[in-house]
Amino acid sequence: MLRESFIAIHHLSGVGWATIGRLIQLGWEGGKIPDNMVCHLPAKVAQVIRDNWSGVYREKVFQELSQKNIDTLTILDEDYPPLLRELPQAPWVLYLLGNRKLLSTKCLAMVGTRKASTYGKRVTEQLSRELSQAGWTIVSGMAAGIDGIAHQSVLAAGGSTIAVLGTGIDEIYPKFHHKLYKQLIESGLVISEYPSGTPGHPGLFPQRNRIISGLSYGTVVVEAAERSGSLITAEFSMEQGREVFAIPGPIQSPGSKGTLSLIQQGAKCVQSVDDIVEELPKWRTDPISEAKQEIAVAVSLTDTEEEILTFITDEPVQITTLMESVVGKISISDLHTSLLSLELKGCISQLPGAHYVNKLVVS
Repeated sequence: MLRESFIAIHHLSGVGWATIGRLIQLGWEGGKIPDNMVCHLPAKVAQVIRDNWSGVYREKVFQELSQKNIDTLTILDEDYPPLLRELPQAPWVLYLLGNRKLLSTKCLAMVGTRKASTYGKRVTEQLSRELSQAGWTIVSGMAAGIDGIAHQSVLAAGGSTIAVLGTGIDEIYPKFHHKLYKQLIESGLVISEYPSGTPGHPGLFPQRNRIISGLSYGTVVVEAAERSGSLITAEFSMEQGREVFAIPGPIQSPGSKGTLSLIQQGAKCVQSVDDIVEELPKWRTDPISEAKQEIAVAVSLTDTEEEILTFITDEPVQITTLMESVVGKISISDLHTSLLSLELKGCISQLPGAHYVNKLVVS
């Protein structure tokens, strides 16, 4: 019942990640939503639920999905991608068209500017082809430029690729990628966290970027201007504890400003596909030897950081456990920000699987 309710309520206007999360906190188990839960929601959202939520509405949603052959995946499903589940705001629902099984493969994100240079196009074609031949599923956003070229190159090589849309699953953006969209459904996978019919909106694309990086062991940025959506994906990747790779380019080129900046910040400089592949097994399997070392540091912590640190010991604790520990005391966004701050201050280390350990505890 809860799974079906997740999907149906997600189609109500104004009901997003936060609303569903709040209902779960209040003890909702699907089906009817009692008024003593609805009254804790924002007034507009509460009114939408009161006016529309019913068994008839839920049936209508599933009929429409069936008519459009849209598959669904929820965080309650066993085949929900483990890497994606680690995100602080993992999507409650994903809509799918194509080969669902690709979500169970090892994925690597490849993103870049919409205004790709000849150099950027060639590098994208080569790296995406070679990575797919090495068994990696390439994840991107079906945008113009680097994203589209990555998808097309993988499909041409007979490889696997996933497109994460910033629109509803049945909305093609940009329109000229209509042919690519059809090819992805036939030979790859298209996914979205937005209900069918959701049009493109500038605010939706940065949000979908967290899914591109969240599905992947790392993100390869081919070309990016100083202010680029690709850099948002790279930032998400870093925050999620994944690898970031950047392609160097001419210092005079505007399209290289972002990637060169990433390299300065510590992203792996890529000269060949080997530079990427050699890092990924290490990210996944190497122990963090310093996790149990005593770290002598003098740092200034905020009250929120001190509170969070009390829940992190020398034994790895997973992000979802931390979220449960601080519920009602610290917001999800503040938790995420404070964890990053504590890591930068040398107080904690992040291990694979979004686990955290206290570096200040003497073993």
